[in-house]
Amino acid sequence: MHDLRVENAAGVLQDMTNIPPDIWQRANCVIVIPSVKKAALVVGGEYGKGVANCRTGKAWSAPAFFELEKGSWGLQIGAQSIDLVLLVMNQSGIEHLLRSKFTLGADGSIAAGPIGRSATAATDAQMHAEILSYSRSEGLFAGIDLSGGALMPDRDANVDVYGTNVTPRDVLLTHKVLAPPEANSLLTALAHVSRAEGQPAGGIR
Repeated sequence: MHDLRVENAAGVLQDMTNIPPDIWQRANCVIVIPSVKKAALVVGGEYGKGVANCRTGKAWSAPAFFELEKGSWGLQIGAQSIDLVLLVMNQSGIEHLLRSKFTLGADGSIAAGPIGRSATAATDAQMHAEILSYSRSEGLFAGIDLSGGALMPDRDANVDVYGTNVTPRDVLLTHKVLAPPEANSLLTALAHVSRAEGQPAGGIR
């Protein structure tokens, strides 16, 4: 089950387009929540499940498992399926991510991310937000307002994969935790969308 979540997250990164390369270069962490279904947005108490990775030097960390509770989804509520990508842009956002529960827009700032080949048209709110959010629904790609949603570690999944003595902070911010083999496709996708500094940057393909 957990390896399927990781594979689906890799597929989201491979298929999404139009997150500006310079936004990827600035991102410290990424949370991918694949296939948040329509029912999860309409029936109270449902949520999406995904993975988070953070930069550790020039590479990306092993994935930690996270959950997202239903928030204010706006017009996206009519979509059959929504893929979400959240980019954590600064240290403050990282610290909020590692809390036991983080309410988007209340505990930290979140904005719908700019789209296109360049971030030069980004608003001041977007450029200073702790987290930038993106969605893909039924083939359409856009920024999305997730204010009011609650993000938290998926404790059961993290324990199943890494054991009881490993925290999400250990997984995301240290070199102590090795990624499981099933994360190879996700790490490959992350390497592709966020080229090493000094290399030509490309959008998500």
